[in-house]
Amino acid sequence: MSKISLFSKIKNFIHSDAFIFLLPAFILIIVFYLIPIIVSVYMSFTPLKNWNIARYIHEFVGFENYWRFFYMVTHDPTVEPIFITTIVFILITLAINVLGGLGLAIATFFMGEREASSTQLLWLLPRMTPIAVYSMIWYYFFHGSAIGTLNSIMMSLGIIHEPIDWGQSIIPWGPWMIIIFVNGLVGVSYGMIVFTSAISNIPKELVIAARVDGASNWSITKNILIPLLKWHIVYVTTWQMLSLLTTYDHIFLLVEWGLVNRYYGTTWALYIYNMAFTAAEKDLGLAAAAGVILVIVGAILGLLALKILGFEKMVKEPRGDI
Repeated sequence: MSKISLFSKIKNFIHSDAFIFLLPAFILIIVFYLIPIIVSVYMSFTPLKNWNIARYIHEFVGFENYWRFFYMVTHDPTVEPIFITTIVFILITLAINVLGGLGLAIATFFMGEREASSTQLLWLLPRMTPIAVYSMIWYYFFHGSAIGTLNSIMMSLGIIHEPIDWGQSIIPWGPWMIIIFVNGLVGVSYGMIVFTSAISNIPKELVIAARVDGASNWSITKNILIPLLKWHIVYVTTWQMLSLLTTYDHIFLLVEWGLVNRYYGTTWALYIYNMAFTAAEKDLGLAAAAGVILVIVGAILGLLALKILGFEKMVKEPRGDI
């Protein structure tokens, strides 16, 4: 009976207006998320190398690529820094993205309209700037010679007397500092957009009433804004965590240009990309296995984040009548 009921619900949903409305999103998810995952899973069971699809795509090696990956993780000394970098990068950058975006949204809420617009536009520049241009700016800012902006400023102020190769000589915190800073600015702007949009939909009467009662900006933030932003905090935290787990574009350029150390500046996602596209022998089967494991880890972390942030409590029906 339950199966028939479920089938009826699915059938009714397919014939509803809601399905038509959501169909474009379903198509995008299938094309850009579901199909790539299926292809990656298939590739992970093949010995595919150097994009020689005709030769390897019909051969199957079972779980050999997965065993090879776990062996590398436990025995290859060059892999350990990559996983440490991934953990440090995600934790610190995630905190910057969520707290920074929330802080900016709340700060601009209490500004005048002109000042708020100017501040938001300034913080949106990293997101609007092309990846190569944005990375080049920070390449010269953190450059390890006297032409580097940071070195030049510190030398002119007498703080240092010789240029510091931030991304190569101060291991591991130098490269960590650079990749966290560069990616943190982009992530802060995303959080700011989401939180600003959410705050703009909070009834102004609540803030006006609080002002009449003499509430300070901090009281309004603590008692009105943050409690009403809990859904958005959960969303931004979970989304940004999964995004950071799979990001590699800015980091790839900074590593390739020699600004940051190759091992302590490489994340798991970049490691997979290099294995599939830039290594001398492009081991796509192994890269696919590492990618599948990354997807599984991402799914687990996403569910844990929702659990820790109390998503289940927020979706429960309220007790009593309202």
